[in-house]
Amino acid sequence: MLLAKPPSPLAEFWHYFRQNRGALAGLIVVGIVVFLAVFAQVVAPYDPIAQDRSAIQMPPSWEDGGSSQYLLGTDAVGRDMVSRLMYGAQLSVFIGLFVVVISVIFGVTLGLASGYFRGWVEIAIMRVMDIMLSIPSLVLALAIVTILGPNLINAMLAISIVQLPHYVRLTRASVISERNKEYVTASQIAGAGPMRQMFINILPNCAAPLIVQGTLGISNAILDAAALGFLGLGAQPPTPEWGSMLANAREFVGSAWWIVTFPGLCILITVLAFNLMGDGLRDALDPKMKR
Repeated sequence: MLLAKPPSPLAEFWHYFRQNRGALAGLIVVGIVVFLAVFAQVVAPYDPIAQDRSAIQMPPSWEDGGSSQYLLGTDAVGRDMVSRLMYGAQLSVFIGLFVVVISVIFGVTLGLASGYFRGWVEIAIMRVMDIMLSIPSLVLALAIVTILGPNLINAMLAISIVQLPHYVRLTRASVISERNKEYVTASQIAGAGPMRQMFINILPNCAAPLIVQGTLGISNAILDAAALGFLGLGAQPPTPEWGSMLANAREFVGSAWWIVTFPGLCILITVLAFNLMGDGLRDALDPKMKR
């Protein structure tokens, strides 16, 4: 009697992932946001910084005084809200990916070193991480941006530094649980050096929690960048970044609700989608969470 062929790892992952309806919804929303980010120059109807002085604070097309020319209305200087939101998605996705890549590279390296070598290396690295974690993340980011100067690049570097301890601690914990297993011992007996042990043998077995943390890190980076932009320390006008758009629209809360509402909704929906997708990845990649 022939045994059924076991499913591939990818098929097994998709089987568990699709059981989470919230994760599927998050994946669809993230796909739409990424599509708009990649093709913003093609999809957006107008230049995001182009001003139409004849359409200042025009309401959305379904309200009285609105026009189908500007579906979601215009802002205080006549810029199309749809175009600015699409370009804002491009900037937000770039910020999230940049922050996660920088944080993962340095965080994984430090976490591998502290978990593998232990001793004074672990003590030195982890005490610095503990100090960073003892400071509220937004306060630490504000301090770093204030020192470096208020602009988008410095804001992304500040957020990367703020997120660094989470990857260091997660990687260290995974390495400690893996370093005494038989395959690591066998590789060491065969003559594998520390670099090969850390990056070739141990790191691939620590990838699952790092993937989940990276997905959640993108949403945190978008949220932190929006907070810094709202405080005037992130992207500077006229850059179409959702946080700075909110900051510039504060005075129009009562008179032009759409200028405030739509950037806020974009932040809310995007962050929620990444969090839901991260929960689905955790359920699918962690054997203890599989149902």
